[in-house]
Amino acid sequence: MSTPTTPTKPTKPTIPTKPTKPTKPTKPTNPHPPTPLTPRRKLALELWRLRERNMVREHPLEQLFWECTLRCDLNCRHCGSDCKTDSSRRDMPKEDFLRVLDSVARKYDPHKVFVVISGGEPLMRPDLEECCAAIAEKGFPWGMVTNAIHLTPQRFHGLLRAGLRSMAISLDGLEDDHNWMRGNDNSFRMVDQAIDMLVAQRTVVFDLVTCVNKRNYPKLNDIKEYLVSKGVGRWRLFSIFPMGRAALDPMMHISDEEFRGLFEFIKNTRHEGRIRADYGCEGFLGNYEGDVRNRFFACQAGVTVGSVMADGTIAACTSIRSDFGQGNIYNDDFLDVWENRYQVYRDRKWMQSGDCARCSYWRYCQGNGMHLRDAEGKLLFCHLNRLNKCR
Repeated sequence: MSTPTTPTKPTKPTIPTKPTKPTKPTKPTNPHPPTPLTPRRKLALELWRLRERNMVREHPLEQLFWECTLRCDLNCRHCGSDCKTDSSRRDMPKEDFLRVLDSVARKYDPHKVFVVISGGEPLMRPDLEECCAAIAEKGFPWGMVTNAIHLTPQRFHGLLRAGLRSMAISLDGLEDDHNWMRGNDNSFRMVDQAIDMLVAQRTVVFDLVTCVNKRNYPKLNDIKEYLVSKGVGRWRLFSIFPMGRAALDPMMHISDEEFRGLFEFIKNTRHEGRIRADYGCEGFLGNYEGDVRNRFFACQAGVTVGSVMADGTIAACTSIRSDFGQGNIYNDDFLDVWENRYQVYRDRKWMQSGDCARCSYWRYCQGNGMHLRDAEGKLLFCHLNRLNKCR
C-alpha cells in the first residue's frame, strides 16, 4: 500500500495549553450536593490522588492505541465516529506505525508498552495479521478491540499466530437486542462464536463490553446469566455519553434512576463473584469508587495512554475529540511529542470552571474524562451530579 499524502499540520487545540488561574470558587449552588464520602473511602482516595500526581509527573507510556482503519461495515446506533464501509481515508500503511514503535523504543522497553489495535473495525484490514506479527516482532505485546463480525475461526487462529494477547468484544444484549443495536442480523451469532473460541483458548485475556441503554437495561441480569453460562470471566459495562448518533437517540439514554441502578447492579454482581463486572474507565463516582471497578477513577489519557489516529494524529484515548491532538506522525516525532507536549492533559486546572469550580471533589475527579469535553473545553456530562439527583 502506498503512503498517503502527508496531511497538513493540525491546528492547535482551542483549549489553552498553559492553564489560566482559576476563578475563586463561589459558594456551591448545586441543588443536588454530593453525599459525603465515608472516612475509609476518603482516605483511600487521598492515597490514590498522591499516586496519580506522581504518575502525571512521570507520564510513563504504558498503552498505545493504533486506529489502523476507519472502515467499518456495521451501523451501530450509538456510534460517535465517522467510520464507513468505504472510508475516503486509506488505511495507514503498517510501516508508518512501525516507525512510531521505533521512536517509542528509544526510551521505553517495548515489552512494557501494550499496543491496542482499534478502528473502525480492525478486521476489515486484510493485512491485519501481517501488521500484528510485525508489532510483536518488535517486542510489543498487542491486543485488539473488535465487533467480531469478521472473526472467523481462520482469522482467529491467524491472530493467535501473530501474537494476540488480549481482545475486547462488543456485546449489547442477547440476540434481538444486540442485533438491533448493531444493525446486523448476524452480529450476535458471530459474537457468540467468538466467545466460545476465546473461552476454549484460555491464553488470551478478554472481556465483553456492553453499552447500557433503554432497551437492554431491564435485561442486564439475563445478559449476566448468559455470560456466566458461557464461561466468561470479565464483563465491562458503560453508559452513553452525548456524542455522535447517540446524542439524539432517546433509546440510548437511561433515566437518572436507571443510572444509579446500573451501579447497584455492578456492585451486587461483583459481590456474587461469578463474573467480574466493571464500570468503564470514565467518571468519578463518589461512594461507588472502589465498589464498581478494580481501581479508582483517574483519566489516563495523555498520562499513560497515547494513540496514533488513522490520519497520523498523535492523540491520547481514541474517544477524545480531534481538537485535542498534539501533533502528527507525518510531521513530528512521536516520542518527542509524548515527552514535551500533552500539557492540556497533564495540567487540568483549565477545567476548573463552571460546576467544576464549585465542586468539593475536584481534587479526586480533576474534571472527569477528557472525552467528555467539547471543542471549547466545556464539560458535557458529570457522573457525580447525575448520581446525586436520584439519591
